[in-house]
Amino acid sequence: MNERRSSIFDGVLGDNAVLSGLMVISPVIICGNTIKNAEALICAFSAITFLSVLIASFVPKKLPYTVKVIIYALISSIVYLPVKNAAEKFYPDSITRIGIYFPLLAVNSLIILQSEARFFKMKKPRMLASLTFYIIGFDAVMLLTAFIRELLAYGTIRSKMADVNTLISGLGEPFGGFILLGLMCGAYRKIRSIARKEKNTGSDLNVSGK
Repeated sequence: MNERRSSIFDGVLGDNAVLSGLMVISPVIICGNTIKNAEALICAFSAITFLSVLIASFVPKKLPYTVKVIIYALISSIVYLPVKNAAEKFYPDSITRIGIYFPLLAVNSLIILQSEARFFKMKKPRMLASLTFYIIGFDAVMLLTAFIRELLAYGTIRSKMADVNTLISGLGEPFGGFILLGLMCGAYRKIRSIARKEKNTGSDLNVSGK
């Protein structure tokens, strides 16, 4: 039961799409420099990914892999259109600043690659649960990096001035986002490694005690 639960929740901590798999990192690095940008990307990514994978799960599994990937891309492109229209109403300035990286969300790795490799090997309820937590994992990383970068680069939180004495303007640039994400990936993997070692040690002690 514990193994099944951990596999479902992996997308948040155990196997985070951004920090562990380095998937969908371009929007985080290039566009995730303000919370408003992050909110626009989070809403779009969540809606496009969830709906696209859900609809794609009904594609016949017997089709050739190449054909299925093309169909997945077509489905996500169709889903992208109404999502973009909605996003432009709620986040018009952010969508303009995000530019080409916004439509690239329609062909993100969770839809094109992880669908076949992970999600479609599960039963529907478990697939939807796992997919939801993978999406939450991306959303959390995007929001956290955007908060840090906006606060330290511009001295603001959602465009409102904050009490910050020293600014690091480079964090607002793509290279700053790359460096910050690299540090977060290193810290994440170190913490995950320590947690797994402790878990394995505890399991060994339990076995020895028996």
